[in-house]
Amino acid sequence: MKIKQNSYIFIIISFISFSFYGQDISLFKQYNGRYDFVFIGNTLNTIENNNIDGLPSPPCTILTNSSAQLNLNQDNSIENAYLYWAGSGTGDFEVKLNNQTISAVRTFSNENSRGFPFFSAFADVTSLIQSTGNGVYNFSDLDLTDIIADYCPFGGNFAGWAIVIIYKNKDLPLNQLTVYDGLQSVPNEINITLNSLNVIDNNDAKIGFVAWEGDKNIANNESLLINGNLIANPPLNPGNNAFNGTNSFFGTSNLYNMDLDVYNIQNNIKIGDTNASIRLTSNQDFVMINAIVTKLNSQLPDATIRINKINKTCNSKKIVVDYTVFNSNSTNPLSAGTPIAIYANEKLIQQTKTNTTLPIDESETATISINIPENIPNNFELKFVIDDNGTGQGIVNEINEINNTFSEEVTLLVSDILETLEDQISCNLGLGRAIFNFSKYEDLIKVNATDIVQFYESTTDLENEINPISGISNYSAASTPKTIFVKVDNGTCFNTTSFLLNSRNCPPIVYNFISANNDTKNDTFFIDGLRNIFLNFKLSIYNRWGTLVWNGNNNTPDWDGFANQGFLINSLQIAAGTYYYILELNDPDYSKPIVGYLFLTR
Repeated sequence: MKIKQNSYIFIIISFISFSFYGQDISLFKQYNGRYDFVFIGNTLNTIENNNIDGLPSPPCTILTNSSAQLNLNQDNSIENAYLYWAGSGTGDFEVKLNNQTISAVRTFSNENSRGFPFFSAFADVTSLIQSTGNGVYNFSDLDLTDIIADYCPFGGNFAGWAIVIIYKNKDLPLNQLTVYDGLQSVPNEINITLNSLNVIDNNDAKIGFVAWEGDKNIANNESLLINGNLIANPPLNPGNNAFNGTNSFFGTSNLYNMDLDVYNIQNNIKIGDTNASIRLTSNQDFVMINAIVTKLNSQLPDATIRINKINKTCNSKKIVVDYTVFNSNSTNPLSAGTPIAIYANEKLIQQTKTNTTLPIDESETATISINIPENIPNNFELKFVIDDNGTGQGIVNEINEINNTFSEEVTLLVSDILETLEDQISCNLGLGRAIFNFSKYEDLIKVNATDIVQFYESTTDLENEINPISGISNYSAASTPKTIFVKVDNGTCFNTTSFLLNSRNCPPIVYNFISANNDTKNDTFFIDGLRNIFLNFKLSIYNRWGTLVWNGNNNTPDWDGFANQGFLINSLQIAAGTYYYILELNDPDYSKPIVGYLFLTR
């Protein structure tokens, strides 16, 4: 078990350096799996640039191109290839490799104690090397002829190039291969510490260097130490002259003023080691380290996690998250049951774990429902941490202890607060039927001009978004009271509200003229807004002498000039003339009867 919070440790390079100027060597890329490496390259110097035993200095010349051979086993698959080139001066950052123009994507600079500048450049040439494969590589168009003469008097004239090639082979052991680069100079001393190692086997452990400006004829305490042990490869690389113009991959010693060296360090790295120290010294020779590659046998998982999708529901603090756990860039399976901690604004809110053992380069996708606590705001940071038991502690030793976290900003779907819509009242057209106009509510309820507003007769229709009301300016309610449901959608979330439609019994309108002549016009005593509205009404008709001649209610037809009360003669037909009516509505809103005169003609 290891502490994760506030103590994340990866393969970190720390330095105690007394170099002049430049960029410290630092981690560039790491590979975990069945990987190995090789360097190829060549110098642009024609001869060693320092005099020997007091003899005159050699001619000061520099080439603009040179070649090198790549000859990998056919079973090796190129994963990446990185081109470094360097030389005297402030830099030439556009060159050619096999006549293809290469531009630097990163540059480095340094200078010696005399104040003379040196440069290095980097470009990823993976696609070119993969497509070309084995064969001759020609590096060209690095032209330093105009400035090189100034560097010759003190032996600082140089130029060269190197390709660091990372390859994979299924028959290789599982290794941890790490590339570091920068442009750091020696003298006097560089100390590099590689942390968080997990060495399970020291067989074929090795370290490689791309270095510039080392001189064959300067051997003044020029040493390379691993874990305090002097490393040498005599006679090519003696212990007191580590950087002497050699290519130990191919056993050559004519890389004037550059080194492509590799050392076997298996007897200097012990099984169980968790760190390794590298120490470079030089009391005289000005050497610049451009790249370091280490290969160690290490078998560990590397758990990472990613949030794929967050599913949110309107006005809900419940979210459903799809996520994936990976064991990529690893050298060992990741065990089932690896804990996962879930945080909202750094507060632990839920825990889960992996379900299966993940082989190397495999992954597991899962879904989890999370209830966000009420004290967490609607905008928050959601964080998933793999290999975290909820206290910031993990249970798995990993290759990389600082890549276990995935965070994403979350904004919950919250609908706009809607205005209250007033209930509407309209005249009862009979048995509770009424006509309403609520078209103005569409603009009134909008919070944003682009909101979509729809009206529904039921919550079922609203939830299923079916049968929206279309005629909101002339809506006929078959019965009242009736609730109208409103949905306001702002494009990301929606809110709902409702209002009530009700009817009231409006005052009836009396048409007090009857022409009972069967011409279908005014043949009866018609009172608009009475029948099926005032269900308990009573209508009484009196003649001019106050005699009741007719009685009716909601269950009788309209009065047609015939009597149904009093002394009935002549088939109940009564004479034309003026009559007096009393209309009792029997409604709480109308306590007094409506009285008036009507005129009957024939």
